[in-house]
Amino acid sequence: MNSRTFPGCGDFWTEAGTHTCFNSYGHLLDTLADLGLMDRLRGKGKLHYKLWHGGERRSIFSALHPLELVLSLPRLLFIGNKAGKRVAEVYGAGLGRRNYRDLFGPAFRAVICQEADDFPADLLFRRKPRRREVMRSFTFPGGLSDIPQAIARQDGLEVRTGRRVSGVVREQDGFRVLLADGDALGSRYLTLAVPPDAAAALLPEGLQELRDLVGGIGISEIETLVLCVPAEELEHLPPVAGFISVDDAFYSMVSRDYLPDERYRGFAFHFQRGTLDAGTQVERICRALEITESRIAGLSWVSNRLPMLRAGHQDLVRKVDRSLAGGHLAITGNWFFGVSIEDCLTRSHQEYERLFPG
Repeated sequence: MNSRTFPGCGDFWTEAGTHTCFNSYGHLLDTLADLGLMDRLRGKGKLHYKLWHGGERRSIFSALHPLELVLSLPRLLFIGNKAGKRVAEVYGAGLGRRNYRDLFGPAFRAVICQEADDFPADLLFRRKPRRREVMRSFTFPGGLSDIPQAIARQDGLEVRTGRRVSGVVREQDGFRVLLADGDALGSRYLTLAVPPDAAAALLPEGLQELRDLVGGIGISEIETLVLCVPAEELEHLPPVAGFISVDDAFYSMVSRDYLPDERYRGFAFHFQRGTLDAGTQVERICRALEITESRIAGLSWVSNRLPMLRAGHQDLVRKVDRSLAGGHLAITGNWFFGVSIEDCLTRSHQEYERLFPG
């Protein structure tokens, strides 16, 4: 969760990380209720995505092959258990090869900000029960960063930022976390809420099998360009949820039009890291928005990292859980059940119940 503001643009913000929450996020809603934040939820306006293909905006339906979809859908309806299957394997057959190539493949890639073909089909859209008394999708007045800020303000928590951890060692009564500045922290229980490569580097000695398991999970490096533009400079662009890129260097663009502001409009372009230099990235953004660089009121670059899960991932998770069983060490993050906020919280809740049963 990373809601960014811009110098000279007041309190206007644009999301640089996750963009939305849903009423199917049960563990998140429980947390918001505990924090007294439920009355601060703000509903998101219903907008539609556009395709970005061949250097121009197009409708979603322009890439759809209806007859192929009709003929293919029965395969998707009767495919059964998706466990162990790849996204391309399931949805390529169930939606049609051309539909997958021209529309659904790029859409899935936009959702997870990485190539989707080998992603686990059973983790792409995990079904979660909805709470009908809560609006379907929501944000907060100050963006989704309102949530971690509220958590950090709770009594009994100490939050330290800008401190690098150099290692973790096991002790008889727990763990010692070594900081790069020479300080150390001791605890009986320890949770690593970090990407898989960081978890592999931090795991204490004696857990080589666990280190090998989590260290084998790849990482998708993303460069997100977040910007705001005066609203009067974009009268030619109707409010839009975002762009799904079919053939450009960015995976997607997600707008902040769902929460209108009279002064500015905000956008986040998610680029694959290393494909374009900074100047060319700005050129692509300006072309997509049909503006000149001088019209941009605020701009910042944010580095994001997402796990590259692969088919059969749940087998790996079961092995990780067996290695953790019976100990005081927990590992959580967005690389167990999927990459959404609720997937993270589901894992955290599971680990809490394992460490502190009853």
